[in-house]
Amino acid sequence: MSQPSLDWIDDELRELDSTGLRRRLATRTSAQWATITVDGSEFINFSSNDYLGLAGKCLNDAVIEAIKSCGWGSGASPLVTGRGSLHARLEAALAEFESTESALLFPSGFAANVGTITSLAGKGDVIFSDAKNHASIIDGCRLSGARTQIYPHGDIDYLRMMLPQAHAFRRRLIVTDGLFSMDGDLAPLCDLAALAEQFGAMLMVDEAHATGVFGDHGRGTVEHWGVEDGVHVRVGTLSKAAGSIGGFVAGTQTLIDWLANRARSYVFSTAPPAAIAAAGLAALQRIESEPHRRTELLTRADQLRHKLIALGCDVGESASQIVPIIIGDPQATMRHAASLRESGFFVPGIRPPTVPEGESLLRISLTYNHTDEMIRTLVEAIDRLLTVQ
Repeated sequence: MSQPSLDWIDDELRELDSTGLRRRLATRTSAQWATITVDGSEFINFSSNDYLGLAGKCLNDAVIEAIKSCGWGSGASPLVTGRGSLHARLEAALAEFESTESALLFPSGFAANVGTITSLAGKGDVIFSDAKNHASIIDGCRLSGARTQIYPHGDIDYLRMMLPQAHAFRRRLIVTDGLFSMDGDLAPLCDLAALAEQFGAMLMVDEAHATGVFGDHGRGTVEHWGVEDGVHVRVGTLSKAAGSIGGFVAGTQTLIDWLANRARSYVFSTAPPAAIAAAGLAALQRIESEPHRRTELLTRADQLRHKLIALGCDVGESASQIVPIIIGDPQATMRHAASLRESGFFVPGIRPPTVPEGESLLRISLTYNHTDEMIRTLVEAIDRLLTVQ
């Protein structure tokens, strides 16, 4: 049988080129730090999700020691022989950190979201999902087979209007990011928790970009808003502020037992290397013992927002370490990103489908390792960029 033709891909790539939406792979040849080397050039790095500055150096010793004692690969799925003692220790530590009964480690945050949503909702159920939720949440909703209702971003009144119509469904799930990864704004969790209780819905919050950064103990936006008892399912990641890789779900023992039996992205994935669990344990220790990392980070982010607003930049509703400059047009956005690279700053341009049409933006991601001088020179470069528009 002859191979099907892939010639159509060339036409589609040309279309992406013409609309400024084509992505091209780059190669980083340095550690992940406040400065990085990409494709042979050095930049001040404002693209990283390593919010607490742990990824580059802080976890290395723990990983090296774990490899010496445990080797690298896990060799099997967790339910066979892949789950080792370090995985179990990390899950216990995550449950203690989140102040929940139990926790379950996934290969990635994407796997955690997809596996959890498809385990909690199916045919005969309904999911209410924020319009700006992460792609992993969107894919989980699609794969679940449940009816998915998209409510406008953060629009509590619209959701309040939709929920009474869902009484005929078997189960109701409200799912949202806690901190939205492109806009940098926070979900209205107090209102969402109240609606979930009123209408008997499950509430699931993805804390990927908030774990380690928000809350007195770094537990994320659920702690920040004081609604930990009203959120039934917490999803987090070790690949952002924790500086490693992997996702997790925290909640009741019953929830975790169910996911371990039904989350396909858990059951049918090889367990992450034990060294990754060692990195997660070391990261949790840093998050708990060094709160100054998150407080200083958020202070600098607030200062940056005020400086950008003074320049006339549209930073939307950002209230976090993620500070967007909303441009609108994707081609103009990428020109600005290229100009900043020429000035030595790696600030990614974000275009559809990552953001909605008309909302292309420059995404400034601050980390603990950024100095006041780095931020000052970035603001000056943006000022020059705006002056010559």
